[in-house]
Amino acid sequence: MTMRRDHFLKTLAALAAAGVLPLPARAQAPANLKMMIPANPGGGWDLTGRALGKALQDAGAAASVSFDNKGGAAGAIGLAQFANASKGDPHALMVMGAVMLGGIITGKPPVSLNQATPLARLTSEYNVFVLPANSPLKSMADVIEQMKRDPGSVKWGGGSRGSTEHIAAAMIARAVGVDPSKINYVAFRGGGEAIAAVLGGNVTVGGSGYSEFAEYIKTGRMRPIGVTSETRLKGIDVPTLKEQGVDVVIGNWRGVYGAGGITPEQRKALTDLVVKATRSKSWAEALERNGWTPALMVGAEFEAFVDREFASLRAVMAKSGMI
Repeated sequence: MTMRRDHFLKTLAALAAAGVLPLPARAQAPANLKMMIPANPGGGWDLTGRALGKALQDAGAAASVSFDNKGGAAGAIGLAQFANASKGDPHALMVMGAVMLGGIITGKPPVSLNQATPLARLTSEYNVFVLPANSPLKSMADVIEQMKRDPGSVKWGGGSRGSTEHIAAAMIARAVGVDPSKINYVAFRGGGEAIAAVLGGNVTVGGSGYSEFAEYIKTGRMRPIGVTSETRLKGIDVPTLKEQGVDVVIGNWRGVYGAGGITPEQRKALTDLVVKATRSKSWAEALERNGWTPALMVGAEFEAFVDREFASLRAVMAKSGMI
């Protein structure tokens, strides 16, 4: 009996080592994951991707995480590289969000989000508009007044064309009776470039997720003049656009996708790793530090959410004269 049991255990060990047993039957060693960040360093996707990578390691869900930054075209350049190079790779992740959807709608790139696999929505964040500290304008009312006089004289700086801050600028124009197609929007490839443009006074108004501007707001180098949330953000003393009489609310969510061509089992395994990471202390600290609202959503629910977002963003952008 003991011989037979020993033989059975040895066979089981050999099968596990050969990777023949189904996943639950063998203890999964934490994987080495690769993360595509389809933006330049310093922006919201970069912050999100690196915070998730750290949380995956801290939670024991990954042995290591390597990062690849590839900015441009609202994430379409990174998405194209990810779709081509990572097909079928169960260890590949890509950060994405509302901005990528907007970019696909305006830019109509040859690559599609259907070439990657939806895993999870991670966070929601609202945009904040800021003025350089030395700007002669002091408030959103001042910006609107100047825009009404001469729309082109107000340079709005932010992420790529079709980003939530671009859509918000067009929505503000429309809400105050200015032709949104006349706004002067300057797109940057990453948060770092947008920050430099605001600090250098090369744009009139900067727009971004609060996390990207937070340290400059705290040190007084940027003056926040409005957030795109429904109500004021917790612990952040910035009036909403709504309370200033401008009826504009728009959120900027971020999520993570896997490679195209992975199996349903691999998709579930990757999603489970991401969910495990979001339960870590490291992730909770990143949420707190960056002013992100946790907005975890996975599986079919997340997939349906992305489809709805495409439709609603397209409608808003059409109404605002952007497409």
